[in-house]
Amino acid sequence: MGISVSRVGGAAQVKAMKQVAGTLRLDLAQYRELAAFAGFGSDLDAATQAQLTRGERLVEILKQPQYQPLSMEKQVTIIFAGTKGFLDKFPVDTLADYEQEMYSYIETNEASIFAELKEKEEISSELDEKMRKTLTAFGEAFKATKGLN
Repeated sequence: MGISVSRVGGAAQVKAMKQVAGTLRLDLAQYRELAAFAGFGSDLDAATQAQLTRGERLVEILKQPQYQPLSMEKQVTIIFAGTKGFLDKFPVDTLADYEQEMYSYIETNEASIFAELKEKEEISSELDEKMRKTLTAFGEAFKATKGLN
């Protein structure tokens, strides 16, 4: 037998993907558990509701149309946005638009983000800060154009 797929997969991932997706598996497992529990109709505290909100958005951004692969830079950026809470304030049904418009916004206003991710394959503290600022600015613009609060 050879090496397991999960071990090979982890070794094949670029550092940037490991950085943003490190907690993704745990976050999604917790979300599924909470979603099952929430189905019993009990009152949920704010922290539990926030976890459910984030989980719904993470599941949504991981959906990808067939035969439309995303570049590593775009995958890292949308997962970064999801795991860092930038999507929490947007309705799930707006996330497909958010994602496409975010890519365009970055390509137009901060193309260096994609260039650095592609070249260095990791997120430095400077790039992390630039991504946060860009996603904050984009989020405000997206809210305004969609008429969201």
